[in-house]
Amino acid sequence: MNDLLNQIRLVADWLTSSKQWHGDDGIPHRLLEHLTYSSLSLLFAALIGLTFGLLVGHTGRGAFAVASVANLARAVPTFGLVVLVVTLAGLSTTPVLVALVALAIPPILINTFEGVRGVDPDTRDAARGVGMTEWEVLVRVEVPMALPLILLGLRVAAIQVVATATVAAYPGLGGLGRFIVDGLSRNDYELVIGGSTVVVVLALVVQILFTALRRFVVSPGLRVSASRT
Repeated sequence: MNDLLNQIRLVADWLTSSKQWHGDDGIPHRLLEHLTYSSLSLLFAALIGLTFGLLVGHTGRGAFAVASVANLARAVPTFGLVVLVVTLAGLSTTPVLVALVALAIPPILINTFEGVRGVDPDTRDAARGVGMTEWEVLVRVEVPMALPLILLGLRVAAIQVVATATVAAYPGLGGLGRFIVDGLSRNDYELVIGGSTVVVVLALVVQILFTALRRFVVSPGLRVSASRT
């Protein structure tokens, strides 16, 4: 117990130290790098996952291919992919972005596909019956009803990306993972735990933001329906 309390005190001292909040090695700079990698990766993954998820969910064509690609992407180890792309493309942000995008696509793609595909067929037929085009059916009927699952996929992807973006430090790049990697190399567990704590807090903040977004954009009726699925 005393050891645990000492560790907590050391980490608290590290987090409140003024030197940790200034300069290129400070928490704000590393956090900005971490958020940059995470945001870009989530953006690219969303563009890919939402596009194909909506298309396949609406048409019903390529469902097996979507499931196969998503499962394959889940099976690829993120760190191994970073090392492979570094070997092929050299040291840059590209390996990190490729690995994080591959990590984020499956939950976005699968949840978007399942959300759109799960819309009641009678609702689709009624929308077509009043003269809606296929695009209008997708945008005005299917997407709003699938929104709870779509947001769930984005939330899962965002949390996974934020937690895994620490791999950016392994090929020599920045981000919050820099604290963890440097701490391990120096046997400085205060630095490791401090950096890990910041990552955990950031992941919790992302969770809270997506929960608030879901409450704001999803109607009460859809929230009740989604909670039963």
